[in-house]
Amino acid sequence: MPRLGVPADVAAIRLALASALNIMCENGRKVGDAKFGVYAFYDFDGEPIYVGQTSEKLRVRIRRHLTNHRTDAVAMNVLDPFEVYEVEMWPLWHIQALSQKDANQHLNAAEYTVFQKLLAASSFSAVLNEKDMVETKPIELPPSTRVCIVPEDLRANRKHPDIRIARRAGTIASLAKVISERDVSPGLRRTLHTQARRLEWLASVRFAEFAADPNESESED
Repeated sequence: MPRLGVPADVAAIRLALASALNIMCENGRKVGDAKFGVYAFYDFDGEPIYVGQTSEKLRVRIRRHLTNHRTDAVAMNVLDPFEVYEVEMWPLWHIQALSQKDANQHLNAAEYTVFQKLLAASSFSAVLNEKDMVETKPIELPPSTRVCIVPEDLRANRKHPDIRIARRAGTIASLAKVISERDVSPGLRRTLHTQARRLEWLASVRFAEFAADPNESESED
């Protein structure tokens, strides 16, 4: 019997992600090929949910988060890849010529600048990162590339609030279980609190849709 590949929706998202990572920058190079860079993930409401940095190429790090190459953020139930609707990338081409020490300092500064930018844009003034950023002075960021990685024919199902509520509740339960079994950092507890706030907001919005018309029913007797 032939071996089955990944489900069609997963394959479609991987293809969209590959296309995003292959977008050409002004210097004629693919954005995903930048050795140093900062990236951010956004959910279906445009809410920023995670920011990270890499010194091993943007495509390698982002694929680890969003495909089967798991990262700590995914393994610890900090980030659910299902929640990621858009990816934004800031390639730092110019620091590749610097010493490793100087490159790392610039990378930390870029990540912190993006982190502050996301906090200002967040409805919750929070993202899901469990680790504290290295505080630096803000710097000028290079042009970014922001791309949706969920194909149009999959959006209606994945964006449905009931599905997202169920996923988010499951993520919270798994994260709470991890916390109950380990001596974890305060940052991980902060992430749990942020996830709970995000779930409460989405459930409230969903409930309000029905509370506005109490006579409407989704099912028949």
